[in-house]
Amino acid sequence: MKRSIKKIIYTALAGVIALNILGGCANTSANESVTAASDTTSVEQTSDTTSEEQTTIRIGASLTPHAEILEQAAPILAEQGITLDIVAIEDSVTPNVGVADGSLDANYFQHQPYLDQYNEENGTDIVSAGAIHYEPFGIYAGKTNSLEDLPDGAIVAVPNNVTNEARALLLLQQEGLITLADGVGINATVNDIASNPKNIQIEEIAPEQLVRSLPDVDIAIINGNYAIEGGLKVADALAVEANDGLAAQTYGNIIAVRAEDADNPAIKKLVEVLQSPEISEYINETYGGAVVPLN
Repeated sequence: MKRSIKKIIYTALAGVIALNILGGCANTSANESVTAASDTTSVEQTSDTTSEEQTTIRIGASLTPHAEILEQAAPILAEQGITLDIVAIEDSVTPNVGVADGSLDANYFQHQPYLDQYNEENGTDIVSAGAIHYEPFGIYAGKTNSLEDLPDGAIVAVPNNVTNEARALLLLQQEGLITLADGVGINATVNDIASNPKNIQIEEIAPEQLVRSLPDVDIAIINGNYAIEGGLKVADALAVEANDGLAAQTYGNIIAVRAEDADNPAIKKLVEVLQSPEISEYINETYGGAVVPLN
């Protein structure tokens, strides 16, 4: 797939980014630089400015699929007076740092349980402005090509962060490979494995490294976006989370903003466009089931 977005190296130093973000989203003349802080106007003042002025939303996003989806939304938003400044970010910490320190207006890369964990650990007040899509976790073949042939003591790679590891364990339970203690749900850890008939060995690996781990493990449970980036297809997965299961209800990918910006009209318009039939159609046609629109 050709990407129209060039990678932008993001530095989370608010002093370097000269944005004067008032009310969460800065405005600037369509003919002037987005980063010229002295020329910006707050989004609340849009109704009092000329039609040439644009509201600019600076948003951090994972390259695939989030930034690609935003790129499709950008022309639609431009017609409504909103410019998207998309900052492609490859790690899972920088986007929240940017929103918290004000160098980003929003981000699009995470689900609610991950955000809740981040807020708890960092004392931040970042909230969801709306859920856009769901990326089903899949079990992908490494040394073993089918779940039926999984040997005793098989090595199973899972994401090493708390929320996604729980999700991986739920998928293993869905496929009958383990049983978890009653009621643990999305808070499951390896300590909650109540039954493990194949004596599988759980190996915790950074999510972005899971595709590369496949030659060294029997199977790996991989996040949808990292599977896509690694050239995997959900159709080739040995098993996939059920679209009507607990995971689909819980792990929708969200637009995250500072709490004071949740009702910002420009942010609401961004969410509205991302939940529109046009964007849903793009997602369905582009990602072959690896990304599922929630609206």
